Amino acid sequence: MRLLIANPNTSATVTDRLMAAAAAVKAPGTELVPMTAPRGVPYIATRADAVVGAGVALDMLAEAHEGVDAAVIAAFGDPGLGGARELFDIPVVGMAEAAMLTACMLGRSFAIVTFSGGLVPWYHECLDWNGLRGRCAGIFALQGAFTSLADVQEEKEAALVDLANRVVAEHEADVVILAGAPLSGLAQTVRDRVPVPLVDGIQAAVKQAEALAALKPAKATTGTFRRPAAKTCTGISEPLRRRFEHRDRPDESR
Repeated sequence: MRLLIANPNTSATVTDRLMAAAAAVKAPGTELVPMTAPRGVPYIATRADAVVGAGVALDMLAEAHEGVDAAVIAAFGDPGLGGARELFDIPVVGMAEAAMLTACMLGRSFAIVTFSGGLVPWYHECLDWNGLRGRCAGIFALQGAFTSLADVQEEKEAALVDLANRVVAEHEADVVILAGAPLSGLAQTVRDRVPVPLVDGIQAAVKQAEALAALKPAKATTGTFRRPAAKTCTGISEPLRRRFEHRDRPDESR
C-alpha cells in the first residue's frame, strides 16, 4: 500500500516531523510518500492561509493520486478536504477529521489543545464542518509567541502538557488531541504525563487512511461527493486542469 502524505505548508521541517510520526505507526507493508507544498505559506494558521493551502493540496493530489492508494492532507484543519473528495477516486483523509473521529472512539468527549491562539477560530470552523460540536469539550491554546516553528514542540512541551492536564481536570475531557502539524509525534512522547488518551493527528490519519484503502470503497457516482461534471479551466496546474476537464483518463472526454 502506498500512502501520500501531502503537507500543504511549505515547511520541509514540518514534513520531516509528519513523516517521523507517521512511520512510527504505519503498517509494515505501507510505503509513505511525502510531498511538501511548493508554494504558499510556511504554516497554515488562518482562514486566508487555509484557502491558499487548499488550492495547493488539490495540486499535489492531482500530481500524485494515480500512484498511491490513499492520501492524507497533512495540516490540522484539513484545507481542501471536501474538494479533494469530490475530485479524486482514492480515499482522502484529513488530519483534524481523523483525530476527532479517533478521539470519539476513545471517549465521550474530546478537547483540542494547540500551541497558538491564532489557530482557534479556524479549528472551530473545522469542528463544525465535521459535525462534532456536541462531542467537543473545547479548543484550548497556549498564549504568547513561540521562537521557531521547527522547534515549537520542544519549546512548548511542558506548557502543552500543563494545559492538557488543566483541560482534563476542569472540562472533563475524556481524550485530548494535540493539534497542529508541528506537534506531530508529541502525543507519544508525553502520553504518560496526561491521565487520558492523547491523539496525534497524523498518526490517526495514517491508520484511518490504511483502513479505507484496505476496504477499497467505490467512488461515489451520485450524492454530494460525486465527481463534478467536466469544466474548462484556465490558469491552474496542468494535472489539476486535466482532472477538472475529465482529460486525465483515455476513456474520458471533455
